[in-house]
Amino acid sequence: MNADIRLIQDYQRPAMCQQTAIVNTVQDIMQQVVSRGDAAIEQFSRDIDGFSPKLIELKEFADYDLSFELKTAIKSSHQRIKKFCSFQADGLKTSSFQDDCGEYTSLYQPIERIGAYIPGGRFPLISTALMTLTPAQVVGCPVRIACSPSNHPAILAAASLAGATTFLQLGGAQAIAALSYGWQDISPVDMVVGPGNAYVNQAKAQIQHRTKIDTLAGPSELLIYANEVQHIDWLVADALAQAEHDPAAVSVVVSESLSLLNQIKALLMAHNKSKSLFQQDNIVLLHSNHRSHSIQFINEFAPEHLQICAPGVNPGLFKNYGALFLGENSAVAFGDYCSGPNHTLPTAGAAKYSGGLSVHQFLKVLTRQKISNRGRSALAKIATEMARAEGLIEHQNSAELRQSK
Repeated sequence: MNADIRLIQDYQRPAMCQQTAIVNTVQDIMQQVVSRGDAAIEQFSRDIDGFSPKLIELKEFADYDLSFELKTAIKSSHQRIKKFCSFQADGLKTSSFQDDCGEYTSLYQPIERIGAYIPGGRFPLISTALMTLTPAQVVGCPVRIACSPSNHPAILAAASLAGATTFLQLGGAQAIAALSYGWQDISPVDMVVGPGNAYVNQAKAQIQHRTKIDTLAGPSELLIYANEVQHIDWLVADALAQAEHDPAAVSVVVSESLSLLNQIKALLMAHNKSKSLFQQDNIVLLHSNHRSHSIQFINEFAPEHLQICAPGVNPGLFKNYGALFLGENSAVAFGDYCSGPNHTLPTAGAAKYSGGLSVHQFLKVLTRQKISNRGRSALAKIATEMARAEGLIEHQNSAELRQSK
């Protein structure tokens, strides 16, 4: 533990440890499901969670008994998420072109069957239901299965509004197994999305050979880059909010202003809860002596959430992040719930090569080609020579036959 302001070059993201016991437990669950099917899924659900899995028929959103305020918030959040998803989808159009050899088409096809896992936990994660199901709703995936250990009416209402076609009450690794291998009348899905605990995460890792997944989630993280700040208490609140996700979550504040870091530290040390998080490295303060060093560190760190409160800094300099929040008004909590872009984001540095959940993951990019008579002859000559060079005789023959007709 190091409850102090550190130099930026002295900090590294905590290593993620894969616990052998969790890996082995999930392997056993998967093997049992493969060999015993529904009976294994039902037994694990009873033994681990204390209930048998069941299908819940979803009602219309308006029919759920929730407060007016909560219903309004859920509906507004869904509208904003749907608006952003529609904006993304509008740019994905079927397109074609022709040349001397034929006609070529690129098109987008929705994935047929998707499963969205919605954790239970201490509180109903309403936002997860909206974030995981709405993109599939917008692009038109025909089968959208919501799966959760929770039957909280707010979860059911959100799933209904976001277009779930089926709701399965089932949790844990056995839920991921059920989505991937099927359960009763539910056929295996083609894709599983959504966060979960270490067992859910490991289960997603173990089905990747047969089912597409969105991402393997590590501990949640926020990096705040700040130099000139009007509301220091807002940034402290943002850091505390991120640390609320799980015990391993981390909020990192990077600044060239030692004065600002000391003010943040003073606020953190003033209350027992924030003081404890600071002392346990859930909140980390890093001093940088130059803007270029800060930007280099941030791009290497590739945070899940990146919040920039440094006027005059070009946001285009930041290349690696799950979601970018510009300015003090742009609370990460808004992104978690209702601003519009998805909150399912890459962690543990995965933002170097991947982005957040979007409509794109729910689509397949397909191609078509129709070769003309003129193109057949021209392409056959090219393919013949290449096949000959590669020593693939039947490929060569397939091409040569088309030269002479």
